[in-house]
Amino acid sequence: MVMTADIITPPVDDPVIFGQIAAANSLSDVYAMGGRPVACLNLVGFPADKLGPEVLEGMIAGALSKITEAGAVLAGGHTIEDDEPKFGLSVNGLVHPDQYWPNAGARPGDGLILTKPIGSGVLFNANLKGGVSDEALAFCIETLTTLNKVAAETLADFDVHAATDVTGFGLAGHGLEMAKGSDVTIRLAVADLPIMPEALEAYESGVTTGVNASVWQLVGEHLTFERDFAHAQKEILVDPQTSGGLLVSIPGDQIEAALAALHEAGVAAAAKVGVVEAKTADQTFLVAY
Repeated sequence: MVMTADIITPPVDDPVIFGQIAAANSLSDVYAMGGRPVACLNLVGFPADKLGPEVLEGMIAGALSKITEAGAVLAGGHTIEDDEPKFGLSVNGLVHPDQYWPNAGARPGDGLILTKPIGSGVLFNANLKGGVSDEALAFCIETLTTLNKVAAETLADFDVHAATDVTGFGLAGHGLEMAKGSDVTIRLAVADLPIMPEALEAYESGVTTGVNASVWQLVGEHLTFERDFAHAQKEILVDPQTSGGLLVSIPGDQIEAALAALHEAGVAAAAKVGVVEAKTADQTFLVAY
C-alpha cells in the first residue's frame, strides 16, 4: 500500500476546476509510484466568513469527479477555517511490491519520457496580467485536470526503472532528485521538451513565478548548459508545475514502443526528453543540451 497527501491552492477562480486540479495533483503521487488509487480523504482549508457554501460544494464536486474517474472512492475528510481556500487529498493506493516505481533507479542507457507539457507556472502568472490567450489558458487547464492514470497504466507494460511526477520543483528540480538518487547524469534535450503554448513567450516578456529563484538555488550548481540557451529556455526548466506529468526512466530500446503506446492511448504530448548516462567525477547530475 502507498499513501500520499497534498494540499495546494490552484490559481483558478472556478471552484469546480479548483477541486479538479487539486485532486489530479494529489492522485498523481500514487500514479508516479506505479500504483492504483483506492481511497481518498479531503483536506480543506476554507474561509467560511468570506466565501459561501456553494464554493466549497463546487471544490468537493470537482475533486469527486476526478476521484471517481480514477476508480477510487472519497471516504470523508477534514475541513478547517483558513484565510484562503486550500484543498488537497490524502490518497491511499495499492501497488504490487515487485511493480513499485521508485524515484531513484535510473540506469545508464535509459531514455527519459515526460508525459505532459510544462509551462503552467508562468502561464498562470502571465494570465493575471492579461498576457495569455483564452486558447492557451484553456489548454493549460485541460492539461492540469487530466489524470496521469492512462499514462501510468500504459507505462506499466514497460520496464520502468525510475519515475516521479513533475510538480513544484519543475522539470530540473525533479530531474535532479532522480539523478542524485540514482547516482547518474541526466541529459535533458531542451529542443525536445513538450511546452505549453505561450509559456516561452511569457518568459520572454519578463514574466516569471515566485518559485523559479528558489528552484535555481536548488539546481544551479548541479546543472550544466552545453550551449548558450535563451533566457526563456532556461527558465522553462524550473517552471513550477501543478498536476504535472510523469517523468520516467526506461530502457533506451523500449522508448520508441513506449511513446507509440502512449500516443495511441491518448497521451498526445508524451515525448522523449533526454537520456541517462553513467556519472563521471567531472560531470554534474544534470546537463541541458
